[in-house]
Amino acid sequence: MADKLNSMRLLEQHRIPYEVFEYDGSEFHDASEVAEMLGFPPHHVYKTLVVEADGGGKPMLALLASNRHLDLKRLAAAAGEKKVRMAAHKDAEAATGLKVGGISPLALTQKNWKVFIDQPATQLQHITLSAGQRGYQIRLPVIALIGLVKARIAEFGIDQE
Repeated sequence: MADKLNSMRLLEQHRIPYEVFEYDGSEFHDASEVAEMLGFPPHHVYKTLVVEADGGGKPMLALLASNRHLDLKRLAAAAGEKKVRMAAHKDAEAATGLKVGGISPLALTQKNWKVFIDQPATQLQHITLSAGQRGYQIRLPVIALIGLVKARIAEFGIDQE
């Protein structure tokens, strides 16, 4: 990799250890495909979902294992909102300035959005998530990630069948 991404600079600035994993990011791959490409268990690779409250306001980010589905009602309750919805890909890209498949809370800390992480992540030492650009994943300690992005822990994922 030629240049460091902002997410990597941020982690170094806070002295948080991390590992970078590259994969073919020329086209969009969902988190479960990325887990498979990298040979990681699906519950260790997290996707970053951009979610909007029906009442408007800033979008929020939901971090969820690649093998779980988002329960919008549970997330709305955790966020103190009546109703939330997934942002359309084009809206997520416009709001974040990042391509879907490369959206990362580590690249969006300056936006001060609410970040939620699904409760099962707290059972793991490390998780892997996008580094802020398609083709790059970062593996870092869960506790450090939660502290850095001020993530709120809530149970809002549902296991896939």
